[in-house]
Amino acid sequence: MLALKAENISKQYRLGEVGTGTLSHDLNRFWHKVRGKEDPYLKIGETNDRASKGNSDYVWSLRDINFEIEQGDAIGIIGRNGAGKSTLLKLLSKVTKPTTGKIYTNGRIASLLEVGTGFHPEMTGRENVFLNGAILGMTRKEIKRKFDEIVDFSGVERYIDTPVKRYSSGMYVRLAFAVAAHLESEILIVDEVLAVGDADFQKKCLSKMSDVTKGEGRTILFVSHNMAAIKTLCTKGVLLDTGKVTYQGNIDETVLRYLGSNNSYNTNHFIYENIKNDFFALEEIILKNPSKSINEPLDENQEIEFITNFILDTDQPERYHITYHLKNDYGEALFSFSSTDIKYNKGKNSLTCTFPKKFFQSGNYYLSFFLIEDRKQALIVENDIVSFSVIDGNREIGVYMGREPGFIRPEFNWKIQ
Repeated sequence: MLALKAENISKQYRLGEVGTGTLSHDLNRFWHKVRGKEDPYLKIGETNDRASKGNSDYVWSLRDINFEIEQGDAIGIIGRNGAGKSTLLKLLSKVTKPTTGKIYTNGRIASLLEVGTGFHPEMTGRENVFLNGAILGMTRKEIKRKFDEIVDFSGVERYIDTPVKRYSSGMYVRLAFAVAAHLESEILIVDEVLAVGDADFQKKCLSKMSDVTKGEGRTILFVSHNMAAIKTLCTKGVLLDTGKVTYQGNIDETVLRYLGSNNSYNTNHFIYENIKNDFFALEEIILKNPSKSINEPLDENQEIEFITNFILDTDQPERYHITYHLKNDYGEALFSFSSTDIKYNKGKNSLTCTFPKKFFQSGNYYLSFFLIEDRKQALIVENDIVSFSVIDGNREIGVYMGREPGFIRPEFNWKIQ
């Protein structure tokens, strides 16, 4: 049974204005409407790309979104900042209306889009549980029945009769999530608000959402930049990029496409044209085993050369260095490494870092890039600009004893007497 269906939904905003725009635009819209013609401003507008300067006053936050969600599905909605994730959730929650298209829902929706949504700062936590529950569609009898369970889950029992204006943001989100999670709705929509809570509460929330989908058969739409949380909770994913759906399917494949979306090629050779400033330009990154070409898979049993080619046009190259963060395929940082002891040249530079053999465990990895000035501030930050895979080339074909735990496999000195 379908829980949600989005049919050609789009959302357009006018920059710098409150409402739909100017009076002349509103009259023009009305005149076209009474004559049965299409809104003239739907034909204009640009993609919501914050990295480029546009020429139009109209932007499409979302464009032609189509998907179907079955009852009981746990869907992870993934994308970079500005991709349209929060706008999509607001449309599905009916906080705002789509400019074009239709949304079909089957069942009651509970949404947690912002910290303390529906909370009144002057009212106590107890009063806000009843207020927020009513806003989300719970009856007073239903709230009373679940009140103790909600307060216990939130962990703010000591402060339940204190005005919420004195709560920290973490306490806010604890209480707000507790109310939304205990509402007997068919669909639960959760934005990146869980980032406010501490690690223990995040685990508690994920466990509760997992129980909601697997145990109670409810549908969850979850937006997060934490890939570990996404992969733990969700079975399917939707990948958004500049307001458009670029992939729908298995959550593992969705995460891989998201983390590797900056790649220029599907090889170990990455070319860049737009990662630069007034004096620095990143040209390319190459990964290879010394005895192999760049098009061959990286073998964990050999050294791996990591080559960064860049231009540094400054008379003080010693002020700058490059730092990388290595992540696993859950998006978790494994470690960082820097060339702080190397003095760069003015002009072209080719920087090589060699990973020792048997350092990497076979798997998928992602690198984020930082250009650091005076060891104090990052002038350029590019997340996940490289994705690469490492294999165990010594495995016999058809023989696999299972992957070793962990992500790196350093060799140590051993002695026996």
